[in-house]
Amino acid sequence: MTHQLRVDARENRDRVLAAARELFAKSGLEVTMRQIARRADVGPATLYRRFPTKQDLVLEAFEDELVECSSIVYDGAADPDPWRGFCDVIERTLLLNARNQGFTDAFMSAHPDVVDFEAHREELGRVVSTIIRRAQAAGRLRPDFVFDDFVVILLAGRGLTAAPAPTRDAAVRRFAAFMIDGLRVADREPRTQAGSAAGEGSSGPRPHPRS
Repeated sequence: MTHQLRVDARENRDRVLAAARELFAKSGLEVTMRQIARRADVGPATLYRRFPTKQDLVLEAFEDELVECSSIVYDGAADPDPWRGFCDVIERTLLLNARNQGFTDAFMSAHPDVVDFEAHREELGRVVSTIIRRAQAAGRLRPDFVFDDFVVILLAGRGLTAAPAPTRDAAVRRFAAFMIDGLRVADREPRTQAGSAAGEGSSGPRPHPRS
C-alpha cells in the first residue's frame, strides 16, 4: 500500500508539472493554481500538498524543463550511432522549444537570477559540440557545420511556437527533416552507376548541395 501511494504521488506530481509547463507556455506565469489543478485533473488539496506556493511550482516546473533539455542532449551523446544521435538532438530540441519556449521566456524574464541558465547552456553546448564532432568524424555531417549553426537552427525554429497546437509537432518534424537533409553528407554512389556507360572510373563521394 505504501508503495502504491508513492507511485500515485509521483504520477500526480508529473501530471501537475506537465500541466503547469503547458499552461505557462501558452498563457504566461499569470496562470492560476486552480487552472493548473483542473488541467492536471487533481484536487486543489493535492496540488497544494506538493506545491505549497505558486512560486514552488514555477521553480520546479522550470527545473523539469532543464532536466528534459539535458536528457535530450545526453541521450544524443550516448547514442552509439553518431549521426542518429545528432539528428535526434536537432528534432527533439526543436520540439521541446516549440512546445515550451513561451514558458522559458516568461520564466527568464520574471526570475533572471534564480537559475544559473548560462552555466546550463555552456555545459550543454560542450556536449552538443562533441556530438557534432562525432557525426563529422563518422562522415555523416558536413565538415563545415559548427555549434553556432546549431544555435541558428534553434532560433529559426522559434517561429514554430506560433503554429496551431494540433499541427505544431508535425510542422516541427518537417522543419527538422529539411534542416537535417541539408546537413547530411551524401552517401557514396554505387560503383555500378559510376560512369560505367562511358567507361570512366568510379567517382568519389558526392557532397550534398550546400544550403
